[in-house]
Amino acid sequence: MLARLAQRLLTEVDARALAKFAWNFGARGLAGFWRFRRRLARGENFPAVLFVSLTTRCNLRCQGCWVSVDGPVQSVAPADLHRLIAAGKRQGCYFYGLLGGEPLLYDPLWDVLARHRDCYFQLFTNGTLLTADDARRMRRLGNVTPLVSIEGLAEVSDERRGGRDVYRKALEALEHCRRERLLLGVATSLCRSNLDELATDSFVRDCVRRGVHYLWYYIYRPAGALPAPELALSGEQILRLRQFLVEARTWASLMIVDAYWDHLGRGLCPAATGVSYHVNPWLDVEPCPPIQFAVENLAGAPPVETINRSALLRDFRALAAGTSRGCILLERPDLLRHFLLDRGARDTSGRGTGYDELAAACPHPSHGSVEAIPERHWLYRFAKKHWFFGFGAYG
Repeated sequence: MLARLAQRLLTEVDARALAKFAWNFGARGLAGFWRFRRRLARGENFPAVLFVSLTTRCNLRCQGCWVSVDGPVQSVAPADLHRLIAAGKRQGCYFYGLLGGEPLLYDPLWDVLARHRDCYFQLFTNGTLLTADDARRMRRLGNVTPLVSIEGLAEVSDERRGGRDVYRKALEALEHCRRERLLLGVATSLCRSNLDELATDSFVRDCVRRGVHYLWYYIYRPAGALPAPELALSGEQILRLRQFLVEARTWASLMIVDAYWDHLGRGLCPAATGVSYHVNPWLDVEPCPPIQFAVENLAGAPPVETINRSALLRDFRALAAGTSRGCILLERPDLLRHFLLDRGARDTSGRGTGYDELAAACPHPSHGSVEAIPERHWLYRFAKKHWFFGFGAYG
């Protein structure tokens, strides 16, 4: 598996893009994680990774989406985004996930990527708007990896994403990226309607054939104005997913990513560890993208100091880690609501209905609800043990 993956990276990825990945993401990213651990030991909050939603604009209407795409458009001002990234770099944070809405609808996107060539960016895109010219721009920059979302095969994709020909357009995006020799990823949010299509050996092999180098699996979390809770996975299905991931990692010639389990197969919440937080288009600092509540806002405020002194983020880490090794939004929406009310957190959804949505949510199993299955492949065991192992959040 490793030899074939290494061969694919060396022969399929543009040399400059591969070098940027190795240096900006690999070397700088690893150093950033060590600096993050030292910050944690000092009681500070600033994470190793920041996820930023650039805009609420989107061309699709997905089931369970937390973004207020039908409300007034809100986008991060370029000056604020540059200020945030510059502050992050001073803390050793060189990796940024760029979300939306649809980030390709954020007009200053290319200027941001070009201005911060010493950073590495992951572009979370639905792929339907990604053109051959976009792929060429990403190759010239070298410091960005497109992560194209695929939410099922043809029929299920249209249903999940509220569009037409979504799957075909996403595959076209993958082809544009493959031709430009980009380091390419596919993301999928696994739910009841797509589990049988996407958590399969055949889907993994198809991704390899299409030039995909990493595959990132999420677990569907009902959120937003139309949460579609009927799509949430059962505990049995989550266990099946975990078994599939562990097995696929022993043979697949691409990287299979999850942000849910450590090397021993125990559940983890990234927000509980403090390794990442989310900044929304209004510059509110949230524990993670679907938990749309905040106390702190970065507009006109120093990013590092503001995040470091956040009692909400610090208390949320303790609550999440003390409640479950899984997702508190899935397992205990009632407890999360009471916590946020007690801390005076603002509804930052843009809809004004966030607390009502939490009150109406029902509990679901999460990755912390199933038996621990340790990683089988030595590389994943090593990487998770040393780079993603809880950072002391769970004792």
